Amino acid sequence: MANLSPEWQAMSKLVSQFYAKADAEPFREPVDWQALGLFDYPQVIKKPMDLGLVKKKLNEGKYKTIHDAADDIRLIWKNCMAYNADGSDFYNLAQTMAKRFEEKFEKLCSQNDVGGYSGEGGHIEEPTIEDKRAFAKSLYKITKEELGKVITDLETKCPKALVKNSAEDEVEINVDNISAVIFNEIVDYVNSCAGVGGSGSSVGAGRKKKVVKRARQS
Repeated sequence: MANLSPEWQAMSKLVSQFYAKADAEPFREPVDWQALGLFDYPQVIKKPMDLGLVKKKLNEGKYKTIHDAADDIRLIWKNCMAYNADGSDFYNLAQTMAKRFEEKFEKLCSQNDVGGYSGEGGHIEEPTIEDKRAFAKSLYKITKEELGKVITDLETKCPKALVKNSAEDEVEINVDNISAVIFNEIVDYVNSCAGVGGSGSSVGAGRKKKVVKRARQS
């Protein structure tokens, strides 16, 4: 680690910290779906991921940016929440881990002056008020299943953007709390759905919570 830049050293340390957590035990190694009798797992989870593999890829220098490593870590929680029922112990654990990770990763980026990566070597600008309004309107053009995927992605990558009303079993999106990087990803997905007439997505389908098709600014 001595030859690594500060942000890569910090990222490696963060992954090791999560790997060492007692409640991270289910996420350290690949899910042994055959031994567990989870024979539908390969059909539901198309890209398995675990903390051990992330550590290995980090040590071998397989990631171009720390954001790429962060996306693989997010995939771990996302896979768990996609396979397990909303409200189950594993779902809740993954949701808690996702929230902890985003808090730590945001702090890491801030301390090491790491901005949002656009995927093309540049930085992403903060969305304007017009961008946020356009995003809010676009939510009315997608299906319930597609909206479910938006909510699932936000639960994993930016949980602070969701405002939950347990009494009415509703979830509301606070656009102002979505980071620029995640906002860009979500907008691209929503626009692609609207562009093809809302073909639907299996991710997020069958969720128990009712999702409110609106977004607000704080």
